[in-house]
Amino acid sequence: MALIEKIVWDILWGLPLIILILAVGIFFTFATGFFQFRYFGYAMKQAYKKFFRSKSSGDDKGSISPLEAVSIAVGATVGVGNIGGVASAIALGGPGAVFWLWVAGILGQIIKMVEVSLAVHYRSKDENGNTFGGPTYYMKKGLGEEKGLSVLSKVLAFIFIFGFGVGFFITMQNYTVSEAVSSTFDFNMITVSIVYTILLYLMISGGLPVLGRIASKVVPFMCAFYILGGIFIILKNISYLPGTIGLIFSSAFNGTAALGGFAGAAFAQVIKVGMSRAVFSNEAGWGSSPMIHASAKTDHPIRQGLLGIFEVFVDTIVICSITSLVIIITGQWSSGISGAALTLSAFEQGLGSLGRIILTIGILLFGVTTSSGLYAQIEVLLRYMLGDKNRNKDRILTFYKWAYPIPGLALVIVAVVKELPGVSVWLFADMSTALPIFANILAMLILSPKFLSLLKDYKARHMGIGEIDPDTKVFYEEEKDTVL
Repeated sequence: MALIEKIVWDILWGLPLIILILAVGIFFTFATGFFQFRYFGYAMKQAYKKFFRSKSSGDDKGSISPLEAVSIAVGATVGVGNIGGVASAIALGGPGAVFWLWVAGILGQIIKMVEVSLAVHYRSKDENGNTFGGPTYYMKKGLGEEKGLSVLSKVLAFIFIFGFGVGFFITMQNYTVSEAVSSTFDFNMITVSIVYTILLYLMISGGLPVLGRIASKVVPFMCAFYILGGIFIILKNISYLPGTIGLIFSSAFNGTAALGGFAGAAFAQVIKVGMSRAVFSNEAGWGSSPMIHASAKTDHPIRQGLLGIFEVFVDTIVICSITSLVIIITGQWSSGISGAALTLSAFEQGLGSLGRIILTIGILLFGVTTSSGLYAQIEVLLRYMLGDKNRNKDRILTFYKWAYPIPGLALVIVAVVKELPGVSVWLFADMSTALPIFANILAMLILSPKFLSLLKDYKARHMGIGEIDPDTKVFYEEEKDTVL
């Protein structure tokens, strides 16, 4: 494990990637005039409309409703990363990791807005009229076709697909759910993993439209319970809140001294852990959520991109913060426990054993929706690699559907047999995010003029800011048709 830890923190999540993420987030923040701050209320209002709008307008193009898209995407982001990932970050990096998680969340709002908007703009349509898109699509069309950087587009697409493929084999959802259920009900962890695998098969058998309908009903309920339960614990211990906030900020730059079962962490470790787990949780820059949003029915890429701000805010600033504060304010962060078991222990401290049981059931729901969302995202990558004319496409996609849950089950079996602690298992998750982020953020940076052009057009057309350019085409396929 020492070798894997060195690879993760010294190479994959080394200083260059941290600087790249911060630099790109700061660049888009300035280039858009601090959009995620100045128009935060507007973005929240647009998200609110999506949740209560049952029908899309005739001008909207896409395969699934905006509500279904954001529900699948939030279902994929609000889950094990918030519960097990954040807890592992605090266990490994101390309270200071929370500060860097917040930084990544603030910058991640604009980063996700950019990647979602580009994914919708450059998306493709298959022979059945279904829309698909994501980083590989805007790498191919934006970098390869528009900018003539075909070699770079292929290299970045390869890095992205390879890194994302690693995530297929190293999936944390099954492990986190199995860990939570087994620690709460004293069940055999492998048995729980098998049951979870069966549930996942049932979930994904209906295809993407069914996922959307299920997620749109389940996600709001499980988010509400988690948020309300966490807020209750925080209010119950409100006298400790100032000290908790102070500990987070003071530990962000100088690490944390040994306390209880906690061994302390250096500054470099604190920032790396905080940043990596934030990205794993909110997926900003990872390129995963844009694959879902690209299928949404919308009249403008930026309109869907605004939901990226909403997603990261809910995921990181709200839910991850609640998890962090509950763990620290109850004093469980220094208990020596890690992963989902740490979060469950903190909630049990605040709500009693019944609260832990309810939260465990919630983690099961979080895990299923997260796994289902990732299933849909990887399907998008497969469709991109196979192309529309591949004769074996249907067979390969069918094989993928039945093979998808197996690696998660295998990881649990290996972890149990080898007796790997939760902190060590989460290192594998960190490996799966670094490469896709690197490739995706570079592509976003090169395509920044396109995003800024779309943003300028949206502000003119829908926000009354600036003048409308009638020659601007909001979808890439429309631009190609105009050129032809």
